[in-house]
Amino acid sequence: MNRTSSLFSRRAWAVLAACTLAAALLPVLHLAFPDGHPLHVSGYAVGLVGKFMCYALAALALDLVWGYTGILSLGHGLFFALGAYAHGMYLMRAIGRDGSYGSVLPDFMVFLDWKDYPWYWAFTDHFWYCMLLVVLVPGLVAFVFGWFAFRSRIKGVYFSIITQALTYAAMLLFFRNDTGFGGNNGFTDFRRILGQSITAPGTRVALYLATLALLVGALLLCRWIVRSKLGRVLQGVRDAESRLMFIGYDPLAFKLFVWTLSAVLCAVAGALYVPQVGIINPSEMSPANSIEMVVWVAIGGRGTLVGPIVGAFAVNGLKSWFTAAFPDLWLFALGLLFILVTLFMRRGILGTLPAIARFLPGRRPVVATKEEAA
Repeated sequence: MNRTSSLFSRRAWAVLAACTLAAALLPVLHLAFPDGHPLHVSGYAVGLVGKFMCYALAALALDLVWGYTGILSLGHGLFFALGAYAHGMYLMRAIGRDGSYGSVLPDFMVFLDWKDYPWYWAFTDHFWYCMLLVVLVPGLVAFVFGWFAFRSRIKGVYFSIITQALTYAAMLLFFRNDTGFGGNNGFTDFRRILGQSITAPGTRVALYLATLALLVGALLLCRWIVRSKLGRVLQGVRDAESRLMFIGYDPLAFKLFVWTLSAVLCAVAGALYVPQVGIINPSEMSPANSIEMVVWVAIGGRGTLVGPIVGAFAVNGLKSWFTAAFPDLWLFALGLLFILVTLFMRRGILGTLPAIARFLPGRRPVVATKEEAA
């Protein structure tokens, strides 16, 4: 398979650079021009694109394990939410005494008559400690789960079902009030981040640019992995794991590495998501959210890296429009879209583009007439 090579041709790099530059210009236009100016970009649009970039990063992480290693996860929503909760703990501590009860404890703890923070909230008033948690907690959960699952040679649909059961169990756990994570309501009402107002235009722009930078950095990292010897081994795991073992490779370490890395990238997406959206609750761990991630990857183009980013933007853009225009029809539209792509565009949007390009004027092969040949 050489799809990755073709998608990172010189022309593809130019398109990616142009898209990155255009995305970076959005917040500049938001700050530089006042409301009503033709070049002004609203804060809502900047926030929406920032949220879509978080989804795109999660889709990219899923493509690394599904598209290149053949491991279909239906539970990546768990890692996304764990990263968001780890960052949310800092954001809740940063509220200080500005809550409804004027206490150093979050409002939900005061309401439940908690007297102090539970032990696992220790040091979460430090930003960089929470950033460490964003990486370590989902990474450790993924490593332990992957170790037992891959060591037991669980694969295929059984692995997918277990990942979904895991995220469902975690969702039920986080719904409980006695876990110390806000129960059904989760974390919300954030006020500050690193001493700055979280709703200030400058802060929103900084969060947006950080998301863009991490998305581009993750794309370059994943590209380097899939084009390296490690990437070729991962594709060997996907295409012929038994043959790979026969020639002396142990797939366990390779699968465990890419699975853990994917979980960490997904958690980083969740950590970027929570301050931009302003809420995190257990519904982010619902099986439906994890399945939506799979749909983004399938529609954009599995095993292309850029395709899942395109899919995340396309599906969520449609979702925003549908939920405003036809709020009751969105799930039917999403299901229909997935079926159509599965039947007629098995390589997704990006994987189908080369086939479409061959039918464009000027791209068809020139066939010499008999007279010209003579």
